[in-house]
Amino acid sequence: MADVAAGLGLDQSLAGLLVGIPALCFSVVAPAASALIGRVGPYAAVTVALVGVIAGTLVRSVGSGTAGVVAAFAGTVVLGAAITVGNVVVPVIIARDFPARTASATGLYSSVMNVGSVFATSFTAPLAALLGWQGAIASWSVVAAVALVVWLVTTRRLPSRPRPAGTPADRPAPRPGDTWAGVLRRPVTWVLSVAFAGQSFSYYAVTGWLPELLRDLLDVPATTAGNAAAPFQGLAIAGSVLVPLVLAARVPMRAVAATTGLLWVALPAGLLLAPEWWLLWVSLSGIAQGGNFVVIFTVVAQRCRTVAQTRRTVAAVQAFGYAVAATAPSVIGAVHGLSGGWTAALLVMLASTLTLGVAELVATRRPRPTRG
Repeated sequence: MADVAAGLGLDQSLAGLLVGIPALCFSVVAPAASALIGRVGPYAAVTVALVGVIAGTLVRSVGSGTAGVVAAFAGTVVLGAAITVGNVVVPVIIARDFPARTASATGLYSSVMNVGSVFATSFTAPLAALLGWQGAIASWSVVAAVALVVWLVTTRRLPSRPRPAGTPADRPAPRPGDTWAGVLRRPVTWVLSVAFAGQSFSYYAVTGWLPELLRDLLDVPATTAGNAAAPFQGLAIAGSVLVPLVLAARVPMRAVAATTGLLWVALPAGLLLAPEWWLLWVSLSGIAQGGNFVVIFTVVAQRCRTVAQTRRTVAAVQAFGYAVAATAPSVIGAVHGLSGGWTAALLVMLASTLTLGVAELVATRRPRPTRG
């Protein structure tokens, strides 16, 4: 990001805004993404998302000077909107096409996303040294183009078949519970929104401030502090894989949610009480952030009856959660600046992770049987 800011002549505030645009898109565009999925169908929505990723990536990598700044912001908006469509549509496809394997499919999706994040973090800098920052950004469009070709070939070969028995399906005239008003009246929608807000706020706080926090608290070398995100991102893959395996062993969802919630709490609590063990706390929270994603969206799939209800619930959860998450870097930075240390900022993160844990415990309660 530093190379992009320097290449475009952006000051710190504009560079920060450029970084924050995707999270804002994840929130603001989510309802529109739900409407798009309802209109064109989930598979076509994936195609739209991949085309948008290619277009946004290419647009943000062209031009210099003022034109380059405009292109960077415009391309980032397009890219953020396209990723939002993907964020919403994948849980919908999982709930519709894999109703008996929602945890496994969600875990696979989360693992792939984290692997992609690790690869992007690891290879962008070497590519920038070889091709320049614009070439490095543009090169990632090749990956999206390959994914688009594979997706089109795969979906074209899928036979037309009726939906499996018991699989949610859109209806021409949705029931009241499937409309936006119905979805927003469901308590589980708001409980899951709070859980996802706690998850996302904590994630953005860690990725934004962990290196500086470690340098200040422990005088860790800059290189070591900068690499602290590696176990956090990498072990998210382990969390995404472990949660479906544990659920397949018939461990109750509530026990899994309580465990992953405690692992998240370990990061701020551990840095407050025993900061010298920072690598352990970062590793545990990495497992937690991958596992919690699986827990939240598996519960969404289990608690929704139809595709219409699923896509609106996913959109509502992500819209609220990412809106809160977008404030994380500035909130943590402001608290740190006003307090002159990291204790107050870590207490904010502790409150966020505790909120996540409590909301997940509420969301995974066994529903009361209805009478009659």
